[in-house]
Amino acid sequence: MAQPAPRPLRVIFFRTGTGNEPVREWLLKLTTDERKSIGADILTVQWVWPVGKPLVDSLGRGLWEVRSSLGDRIARVFFIIVNEEIVLLHGIVKKSRTAPNQELDLARKRQSLYLTITNNR
Repeated sequence: MAQPAPRPLRVIFFRTGTGNEPVREWLLKLTTDERKSIGADILTVQWVWPVGKPLVDSLGRGLWEVRSSLGDRIARVFFIIVNEEIVLLHGIVKKSRTAPNQELDLARKRQSLYLTITNNR
């Protein structure tokens, strides 16, 4: 019988080749209240995964988004689940109904990089 995943799932910030952590850097540019709101939503994912709408939505091919309401704005944190870990790839504050393709493309590029590195370990 399969064992349930340990709780909470561990959260990892995607790190670029130069050592930058884009999601952490993005979060630091937001207000304290906005960071708390996004952090609480990520914490829910850590403890309750798998989670569905309206908090989490699948973007296909293993890419997910946490949807956080910031009052009159909406934040999205794109992530993947790898080895029972949440890997935060990219974060945005949306200005339109859908996430711009360039933002999704960047998240998918980081997903591919992370998986390539992870599979080569």
